[in-house]
Amino acid sequence: MQFIDSHCHINFPELAAQADQLQQQMAQNQVTHALCVSVNLPELPSVLAMAERYGNVYASVGVHPDYEDTAEPSVEQLVELARHPRCVAIGETGLDYYRLEGDLEWQRERFRTHIRAARQSKLPLIIHTRSAADDTLRIMREEQAADVGGVMHCFTESWAVAEAAIEQNFYISFSGIVTFKNAVELKDVARRVPLERMLIETDAPYLAPVPFRGKMNHPALVRHVAEHIADLRGVSVESIAQATTDNFYRLFQRAQH
Repeated sequence: MQFIDSHCHINFPELAAQADQLQQQMAQNQVTHALCVSVNLPELPSVLAMAERYGNVYASVGVHPDYEDTAEPSVEQLVELARHPRCVAIGETGLDYYRLEGDLEWQRERFRTHIRAARQSKLPLIIHTRSAADDTLRIMREEQAADVGGVMHCFTESWAVAEAAIEQNFYISFSGIVTFKNAVELKDVARRVPLERMLIETDAPYLAPVPFRGKMNHPALVRHVAEHIADLRGVSVESIAQATTDNFYRLFQRAQH
């Protein structure tokens, strides 16, 4: 049995400082690989360095929608950066109307830029959406994101949004939030998502699953997400581990090389 953390930020200083220890904890919990996800270009070197240092860590290239005061990436820049041999995806990208107010057209344009870069690179997308599901799905359709597919990471939306994303060739990734007692609607989504469209993640250092809620998250804890989903669905944790591992390699095809 093995687990893969499909989305974490182990390049962030609080986790990078204990990188070797994290590797040991992953091994003890049968977490074989992790995808370290980019949130802006100034910190991208630390993401790539983590993937270069550890053979079981992959990288992505992208600028998170929450980063307002940062240089806008161009399609050409993202495509060029994504040539790095350890890069398996474009993102994280998307829309977040929760934290920021005012005219957010710049967010939508940045999102379009990432989708265009993904299509040019033939790499899947890692999409973040918060309080912006309708616009996210609309832009995905308009920019033909289905051509490359990807993952709706740290999913917290309704079953209707999950279905619409799956129809566009996207996977649904569950984080530690699914283990929270009040996440009733999300637990229902976790029961309903087809196994062949499911991924698991930590989003470390955030969102540690129960019983570690409130503590610093790390990739080894992704097995608790799998165990909770197995309980929700009334299936073995082995079946969740197998499906999400297979799905990871099906989606992130460059990770196999």
